[in-house]
Amino acid sequence: MSDQSELPHVVVVGGGFAGISAVKALADAPVRITLVDRRVYNTFNPLLYQVATGGLNPGNVTYFLRSLRIKQPNVRVLHEHLVGLDAEARRIRLLNDEWIDYDYLVLANGVTTHYFGTPGAKEHAFAMYSRSQALKIRDTLFVRLEKSASTPTRDDGLRVVVVGGGSTGVEVAGALAELRDQGLRPAYPEIDGEAFSVTIVQRGEEVLKNFHPRLRRYAADQLRRRDVGLHLGPGVAEVHPDSVELTDGTVIPSDLTIWATGVSPHAEVDAWDLPRGRAGRISVGADLRVKGHDRIFAAGDIAATPEELPQLAQPAIQGGSLVGKNIAALVTGGTTSDLKYLDKGTMAIIGRRAAIAQVFDRADFTGGFAWLLWLFVHIMSLIGSRNRLTTFTGLVVRYGFPFYRRPVPIVGDVPSMRPKKPDAG
Repeated sequence: MSDQSELPHVVVVGGGFAGISAVKALADAPVRITLVDRRVYNTFNPLLYQVATGGLNPGNVTYFLRSLRIKQPNVRVLHEHLVGLDAEARRIRLLNDEWIDYDYLVLANGVTTHYFGTPGAKEHAFAMYSRSQALKIRDTLFVRLEKSASTPTRDDGLRVVVVGGGSTGVEVAGALAELRDQGLRPAYPEIDGEAFSVTIVQRGEEVLKNFHPRLRRYAADQLRRRDVGLHLGPGVAEVHPDSVELTDGTVIPSDLTIWATGVSPHAEVDAWDLPRGRAGRISVGADLRVKGHDRIFAAGDIAATPEELPQLAQPAIQGGSLVGKNIAALVTGGTTSDLKYLDKGTMAIIGRRAAIAQVFDRADFTGGFAWLLWLFVHIMSLIGSRNRLTTFTGLVVRYGFPFYRRPVPIVGDVPSMRPKKPDAG
């Protein structure tokens, strides 16, 4: 058996879709792999809004990264954070000041929330790009519902504003409407139904701009049927603690503002001295090698590809897999291949039996069939059989007959009521 330390060292930064796909593609390659991530788990971001709205537990959509070693012993998982890069010396610096040498480097560390410089957005709006952020929304949601239930009048409820009319914004707004109409109305008789409002604010005249026009219209109609307000046209000028101010001067009262639009690279990328493309992402060639760096690859949301691929799961999965295959080819004396992206389509769910699906850019579906397609794709995309089973159960309980009319949300951490401790002395 050869000494593992003599094998080429591949460092993969980021345990998301792209990073894990790259690691798996190197399973049979004669390399040793170090997977670096600031968290100990992978998060299935497309279902984070279900965690934020009480439909799923966070464990349903997270996967323990060290479990990769069960089937792939050439992987070492390191719980750390990349802060520096010396491309000439082929090494990276971690937050603990440790330097790690590499033969090939894969940057798949993703992106973070972008507030576009909007005053008050970072301070007063809730982002939803990580598990902790989703839990914060869920906890705040139920704290404020309980607070509203204890007020003297039934019209003092909860006003939620969702900024962004893309897939995330539409899905979180639809989930909140389901939570309100089918679960919480019987549970909170103290709150008038109209007092729990959900509003989407979207710059431009339509939601879901990346979908076909027919699907956009269907989604908008379904949202309105669920009493989700659509405020289209002007963008957000400022976010206040209790309202959202738009560029046309309109002020929308808000007890809970969710920021569901815009992403950008992490701040530390600025110090890496790598070529940057649109929106500050790292510029790569067709084979996903960083321009000017033969031994550094980038994939997923952080990579600006020549084809300008969307920042979605499938481009990250296919890109990460290609990076792994290209590195495997290089270490055995082969050549790299270019990414030939297969657009399998996109989809979004609005609510029970209401979804849209755009498949292979040729066919589109709405209603119950699209919902079942959405369910199948998301369940099968999860990592681990336990996550697939628990997530399927959770979504059936939320949307399936007859459970959907019962108030069975996964409740946030509402502080318990305790008497004041007597003063000492």
